[in-house]
Amino acid sequence: MSRFILKFFVILLEAGLVLLGALLLYFSEEIELKSSYIYLPSGSISKVIEHLDRSGISMSVVDLYALRFIGQPQKGWIDLKTTKMSRYDFLRKITTSKAALFKVSLIPGETTYIVLEQLRARYGYDIEKLKKAYEELAPYPEGVFFAETYFLPLGINERSIIKLLLNEGLKKHKALSYKVFGKFDQKRWFERVVTIASIIQKEAASEEEMPLIASVIYNRLKIGMPLQMDGTLNYGKFSHQKVTPERIREDTSKFNTYKHKGLPPYPVCIVGVAAIKAALHPAKTNYLYFVKSEDGNHLFSSTYKKHLSNIQNGKK
Repeated sequence: MSRFILKFFVILLEAGLVLLGALLLYFSEEIELKSSYIYLPSGSISKVIEHLDRSGISMSVVDLYALRFIGQPQKGWIDLKTTKMSRYDFLRKITTSKAALFKVSLIPGETTYIVLEQLRARYGYDIEKLKKAYEELAPYPEGVFFAETYFLPLGINERSIIKLLLNEGLKKHKALSYKVFGKFDQKRWFERVVTIASIIQKEAASEEEMPLIASVIYNRLKIGMPLQMDGTLNYGKFSHQKVTPERIREDTSKFNTYKHKGLPPYPVCIVGVAAIKAALHPAKTNYLYFVKSEDGNHLFSSTYKKHLSNIQNGKK
């Protein structure tokens, strides 16, 4: 009887060693992917295994039980950082790898129209879906996005990307408003502060000039003088177009500050912190005019006579 038990345990041990060897061989098998980026659906481990198998990565029930031991797979697009690895490393990576991200930089002075076009051109997003999502979710047609660099999950859909950028933008706008006013009055903030900041953003040659540009805007508004600034006509799809006398004559929108007194109805572009600070804290001057000089900066003046002189000879 003792020999029988011993023989049984020997057979059991041999079977265990064979199984262990088979598992070691199985998990050391090399997996080669077409890309280091893979998509993992939300749901059970079984659902993930089925998805991977349908995607061309051969999976089995062994992987299912292994993942129950290793951990729950991530969700969405992830970056494995490599396309070749052992099966064990693959299973471990799909539970620990970080989300695959792509960079979107919102430049101060750029318009939402151009940003959406860039998302279409660079990342293949559907422009109509982007526009529809923005129109449905944004409180204003322009100026809600905030100038900054964002890292977004690869594979995010059009509505989600707009929602994320709007949420981030509103969060930053609200934080600045609370810091200055102790509250967030959306109408006042966007139709006054951000609108002025957007004109500053379009007109200023540098951050140092911004408080001076702001002073000209406030001084003109105070005396009921038209702003007459080209930057307000660089709205939407006209962001990078040179403002010509013909354009000034033909544009009938409220953004044409040559024809309409006061501010445009809402911001003309995306703004950054420096422009908002200038809109909130303009320089104290009596300037009413400015013109670009040969070095790219602006020459400021208080009288039209001095302004004409600056235009003519490019010096104060």
